[in-house]
Amino acid sequence: MRTVTMSRRYSIVCTLIALASVAASSGCSSVSNPLVASQRAPVETQKLAQVGGTWTTKASMPTARDGLAVGVIHGIVYAVGGFGSSGPLTTVEAYDPASDSWTTKAPMPTARNGLAVGVVNGILYAIGGYNAITPYNIVEAFDPATNTWTTKSPMPAARASLAAGVVSGKLYAIGGSDFTGCWPTVYAYDPTSDTWTTKAPMSVGRCFLSAGVVNGILYAVGGDSTAHLVEAYDPASNSWTTKSSMPTGRESLAVGVVRGRLYAIDGYNTGATKRNEAYNPATGTWTDKRTDPTRRFGLAAGVVNGVIYVIGGDNHGPLNSVEAYAP
Repeated sequence: MRTVTMSRRYSIVCTLIALASVAASSGCSSVSNPLVASQRAPVETQKLAQVGGTWTTKASMPTARDGLAVGVIHGIVYAVGGFGSSGPLTTVEAYDPASDSWTTKAPMPTARNGLAVGVVNGILYAIGGYNAITPYNIVEAFDPATNTWTTKSPMPAARASLAAGVVSGKLYAIGGSDFTGCWPTVYAYDPTSDTWTTKAPMSVGRCFLSAGVVNGILYAVGGDSTAHLVEAYDPASNSWTTKSSMPTGRESLAVGVVRGRLYAIDGYNTGATKRNEAYNPATGTWTDKRTDPTRRFGLAAGVVNGVIYVIGGDNHGPLNSVEAYAP
C-alpha cells in the first residue's frame, strides 16, 4: 500500500471494501481495490541529462486539493473537483494567467475526485470520478459564459481515476476503475448528439493514467501497474499502438502538450516524484526536462499560450501550489 499520506484520501474506500470482504484482512488490497495502488518495487529510472525550460511560481489556488481535473477555455484554466481537507469537492476555481489571479465559479453539482475533464467548443465536460464510496458514470457540463452546469448523458460504465482527451470535437474517456479492477475501455462522447459509443480498448486495463493529444492522436501515459506504458489511439482507424516507454514509470501524473511534444510531469513512483519528461511523437524519443519546485502526485495541468500550468496535487496532504513551465 502507499504511504500513510494516501490512507486519508482512500480510507473510506478501504473501509467499505473491507466490510464487503474483498480486502485483505491486513488492509485494503490493490487487487480488489485498484483505487489504492499496491506497494511496488522501485521502478528503474533511465538517467538523462535535464535540459530546457524554466519554472516559475504562480498565485496559489484558493482550495488545496488532489485528484482534481483541469480544463482550459479561452485562456482561462478551470480547476474542477478533487479531494480537499473535508473530502470530495464540488469546487470550481478559475485561474487567469494574464493577471495571475483566481476567481470562484459555480460549483459542480456532484462532489467527486478522480474525475476527468475535456473541453469541446468552449464547454467543459466533467466525467466520472468517485466520492470515496461510489464510482460515477456522471457527466456534467460547465458553460463559463453563463457560469452554469447542466447534466448530460452518462458514460456507459462508472469509472474513476480515468483520463480524457478531445479529438475532432469528440471527447474520449479512457481506462479507469470501478473498484473491481482497472479497465482498458474507451468511450467516445459526441456533445452534438449527447451520445456515447464504445471504441477499441487499450491493450491492458489502466487507471491513475494521464493523456494528451498531439496531431489528432490520443496518447495514454503511465498508470497503476502500467507505469512505463505509452499507447497511442488513432480515432480515424479506431486502433491502438504501443509507443516508446516513459523513462520514469509513474501513476497519478499530469500531462501537457506544447508545440507537438507531450510533457509527463510529476506523479507517484514509490513516493511523490519530481520528474518532467518530454515525448516527441515524430521521433518516438523521450528527453528529460527540468523538474518543478514541488514534488507531488494527483495533480492536474493546463496549457495556455505554450505554458504548462501545474496545479494542486498531494504530498503529505493536499496542495494548492501552482507552478508554470515554459518549455
